Amino acid sequence: MNLYEALRHFADSYGLAIIFGTYLLLCGWHFLPHSRAGVEQAKLSIFEEDDDV
Repeated sequence: MNLYEALRHFADSYGLAIIFGTYLLLCGWHFLPHSRAGVEQAKLSIFEEDDDV
């Protein structure tokens, strides 16, 4: 088994699982209780006035 086949096998199996797990973690991060303040600030930031304009 050469290096290309080993890396391809890793990407097709374990790499995919790691990427999928990271995706789920990042998608669910804003639902955690400690991130509520940041989510509220981001949600309301579009209504703030820009002083630079």
